[in-house]
Amino acid sequence: MNDQYMNRRKLILAALAAAATDTAMAQAVAGVSRIIVPFGAGGAREMPARAIQQELGKELDQNWIIEAKPGAGGAIGTVGVARSAPDGKTLLMAASSHFVTAAMGARPFYDPVKEFIPVANIGNQSYILMVNANLPVKTAADFVRYAKANQGALNYNSAGVGSSTHLAMAYFAKFAGLDMQHVPYKGTQEAVTDVMGGRGHAVIVPTAGIGVYLQESRLRVIGLTANKRSTLLPNIPTLTESGVPGFTFESWFGLLAPAGTPAAVVEKINSAVNKVIAIKEVRDRLNQLGIDSGYLNVEGFNKLFLADRELMNRIVKESGITRD
Repeated sequence: MNDQYMNRRKLILAALAAAATDTAMAQAVAGVSRIIVPFGAGGAREMPARAIQQELGKELDQNWIIEAKPGAGGAIGTVGVARSAPDGKTLLMAASSHFVTAAMGARPFYDPVKEFIPVANIGNQSYILMVNANLPVKTAADFVRYAKANQGALNYNSAGVGSSTHLAMAYFAKFAGLDMQHVPYKGTQEAVTDVMGGRGHAVIVPTAGIGVYLQESRLRVIGLTANKRSTLLPNIPTLTESGVPGFTFESWFGLLAPAGTPAAVVEKINSAVNKVIAIKEVRDRLNQLGIDSGYLNVEGFNKLFLADRELMNRIVKESGITRD
């Protein structure tokens, strides 16, 4: 390992220790329960948490707050939750990228399975490929041809090393045979803003919150990563329809608790989340974010969780992404 990698790892470990201390201090505040978002505020992870926050508080008779703790591709906030008290009062807002950060490199910062318990699935989402509008492309096929004609000259942005936006685009580049440079940010909004400004060329973002970008003249929407069109975004073709047949990438949103959380507590929160996402107003909020509601019991979410670990590990290996 080189000195640069070791120095960066030391800095991240120091930040992880600080996050654990912050978690312990926050838990001392009586009556407050927290959902930790391990990426920047306003991003795709925070939106579904906000969508259920108020009703979940009422259902569990608890005051739930949402905290963004970005850094190290989600590792800082994630480790903070892993080291918190296993009492159901500190939960992690997780997605498929939960496995990605841990899968990169020989010395992961956390064990994505042993240190967590799957609690509740909020819903599932797909992603959208967008490019700077000044690029001379209109379809996914156009983009692939242009990127191949300019191998190594284009970059793509992401919400951070190991984020789902990083994995999705790295996987797409590998799938299509493209040589593109990765530029990580601390959140989805920052990544998209720099594509709008022309400092980045492309970005793949979750459908959660995509509405704010659809009318943006500085962006061009290329295609959806799902295997069929979204009923909420019927005018956006799949990437297969847009000229890259066979490419799909989807993810889940869910809540995880620290290992050791009592089964009764997990069941209680799972039941509450399922009741909340069955409320029409909440379901509508999630749908407007491009998220299909989950409705899984603890056993069902655990099966999804473990199956996704195998898929994400395979995609990480095939994509060749590593911790920068």
